[in-house]
Amino acid sequence: MTSTPLPGAPFLAYRDSQLFIEDMGLQDLANTHGTPLFVYSKAAMLHALAAYQRAFVGRDAKVHYAMKANSSLGVLQVFAQAGCGFDIVSAGELERVLAAGGQAADVIFSGVGKTRAEMRMALQAGIACFNVESEAELDVLNQVAVSLGKVAPVSIRVNPNVDPKTHPYISTGLKGNKFGIAHERTLQAYQHAAQLPGLKVVGIDCHIGSQITTSEPYLDALDKVLDLVEQIEKAGIRIHHLDFGGGLGINYNNDTPPAADSLWSALLARLDARGFGQRRLMIEPGRSLVGNAGVCLSEVQYLKPGEQKNFCIIDAAMNDLPRPAMYEAFHQIVPLVHTDKPAQLYDVVGPVCESGDWIGRDRLLNIQAGEKLAVLSAGAYCMSMASNYNTRGRAAELLVDGNQAHVIRQRETMADQLRGEVLPFPQTRHASNTPNTKV
Repeated sequence: MTSTPLPGAPFLAYRDSQLFIEDMGLQDLANTHGTPLFVYSKAAMLHALAAYQRAFVGRDAKVHYAMKANSSLGVLQVFAQAGCGFDIVSAGELERVLAAGGQAADVIFSGVGKTRAEMRMALQAGIACFNVESEAELDVLNQVAVSLGKVAPVSIRVNPNVDPKTHPYISTGLKGNKFGIAHERTLQAYQHAAQLPGLKVVGIDCHIGSQITTSEPYLDALDKVLDLVEQIEKAGIRIHHLDFGGGLGINYNNDTPPAADSLWSALLARLDARGFGQRRLMIEPGRSLVGNAGVCLSEVQYLKPGEQKNFCIIDAAMNDLPRPAMYEAFHQIVPLVHTDKPAQLYDVVGPVCESGDWIGRDRLLNIQAGEKLAVLSAGAYCMSMASNYNTRGRAAELLVDGNQAHVIRQRETMADQLRGEVLPFPQTRHASNTPNTKV
């Protein structure tokens, strides 16, 4: 049996003509569980995590998985059992961490709009740190902590005005972004925080964006953060940990981001050169841990030739795979069964009633109705951003571990969707011959 790995996906390969993830044939999984279907490789997640762990050998460092990338309980359990902490942005995410077996003491709470209720829940759970993103938030968090008789551990998220050279929607470290406190005001914010009785300053935080594919933005942000640490500590406020966020990109379309261990080798060398090599480190990778570990399987419904475009209409849609519609993002699309027959150029689209419901444009495919495709690099920001638009149920999810496939999310039913909705008025019968009007 010949095996042909796919670029950027070390646990995804054609064995003869069949596409496998680890030791499971994807065609068999699609036939058994239906489509659309998300399938994740546990080995791929741990392989990605291992690159960070290698970089931090001998360092006081902890990886906190940024769970907004994929918050499914089965995925969270993999990282909890691997010793990761978690970076959350809502109380709901905290509840997911706890449900998956994670510990509140390993949680960092980020996000620009934390509510008082969320602050109370996090304080009562005993999280590790709040990444505070505005001066107003410092005051509110202090009030909540004092009301509970607690002290909130805080770091301040710095906006260093560094261009991560990524899509503007996932850039977070520029002056025009909503995130963090401008680096020009950071010292004053720390001085204010240090005076508040309900807060304890423990660290400093910086996160400049997502899908970053070069090292230079990280090095620029690192230098700006370390300059601030020197100023803050000169003012008598100790910074116990340095949190450099996440944002490392993955290979979607021949992208060449640095490997995690290579990136951190350069960053650690800079930390050492500036005398911060022994400081406690926290990082918050998300996409780079799960993005290339997942695929979305979909069945071809129709092939529709046209004068300008040929369309391959599949049963996955923008509600399942929102990244193309939101960011014009690229995902590789491949058949589950490979043949050498001539291919045609198609736009791969879903059934949702929007022209924005496309998954891939101008793709060479040899495919027929009823056959199945895999949308690659679908582990991050797909299921976590999925919706019920057009009253479509969310897909099922599988976690593959060697030759075992575990259902980690059942396919959503109409009963699931309707649960919680209430008709406000008594139901009445209408005449059966009432005409239907299509608008």
